[in-house]
Amino acid sequence: MTGAIKKLARYGLAGFWGSADRLGLWRCSSAPAAYIVERGASWSIRWDGNYYAQAVNSLHPGTLDVTDRPERLVNRIAHFGSQFIWELWTKSIHPSNRQLVTYFHGSPEDGPDMARHVEFFLKNLGSVQRVVTAASLIERRLLSWGVPRDKLVRIPLGVDTGLFIPLSPEERRAARTAFGVPEDALCIGSFQKDGVGWGDGMEPKLIKGPDLFVAAAARLAKRFPVFVLLTGPARGFVKAGLERHGIPYRHVFLSDYTAIAQAYQALDLYLMTSREEGGPKALLECLASGVSLVSNHVGMAEDLFTDPKDPRMAEPGDFEDFCRKAERQLEDASLRQRLVDEGLGQIPAYDWRTVGRQLYDLVYRPLLER
Repeated sequence: MTGAIKKLARYGLAGFWGSADRLGLWRCSSAPAAYIVERGASWSIRWDGNYYAQAVNSLHPGTLDVTDRPERLVNRIAHFGSQFIWELWTKSIHPSNRQLVTYFHGSPEDGPDMARHVEFFLKNLGSVQRVVTAASLIERRLLSWGVPRDKLVRIPLGVDTGLFIPLSPEERRAARTAFGVPEDALCIGSFQKDGVGWGDGMEPKLIKGPDLFVAAAARLAKRFPVFVLLTGPARGFVKAGLERHGIPYRHVFLSDYTAIAQAYQALDLYLMTSREEGGPKALLECLASGVSLVSNHVGMAEDLFTDPKDPRMAEPGDFEDFCRKAERQLEDASLRQRLVDEGLGQIPAYDWRTVGRQLYDLVYRPLLER
């Protein structure tokens, strides 16, 4: 076992919750609030719920439950972890519950399905007590659509600062070896789901920018010894594109979310090419892990990188700007280190315990005190 893996084991979720809670759900049948997650798949929203529950209940024991069975809730604060889960259940949930919804991202311009979803959201907004969103960009969008100011609360996404940590050069070399990264390569990462469905992912989910990632990797590979590390399901489109351009890569599907922490340690640069995001958590995970990045101006990027000229954020839709900033970082290791140091200084404000306290103080407590 490498030092990196030992450190992850020491600080990771196994010691934080215990294996049963990691694999299942928080269960607190008398909790007045319930965080509703996706059913079946253990994906992003479920991890959000587990982290929120741990943080909130550490401050106010027995406040927050996590469930994928909203039909069983009665007389609770029912907090839907995404607007898509809420759309599935809002018409059938028991009327005694007070409904909250987290709105991550999406606009009518994203296509007919999203346009229909936004129309449904706005039409049924009267049944919602609070709307929670993570990013200033999305907050402005929701206000422009007519979401009442007194219903809307902005609370950033969080990061596990015990799991995502900067490691020593020796441990980083061990991580690169574990993921098969050549010693002389500049390793570029993308850890997401960017294909349609849960199969091989040959049909791209363009909102996640897999086409932009392939194009950026191809451009960078003309100047640098690029090796690409991928995690996440449904990456077939990206892999086919990298193969077409002759770019070496490795794709590792990590069934345990906590294992992604070691993958970050293998990187020189993370590329976040999405056209639309509510966060993403990858921004925070990079900063906490001591990994530099370039992100499109989406989601929480502007909240983290407040200077429009920041080398980590590209202008919206400007692919040339994105590639120039990636090239600048790859050719200047001292710049990457300065950005890493800045990010590590920012990250304590986004620890899940801090974010969970905000969720309780700004959302749950006012409703519980009514």
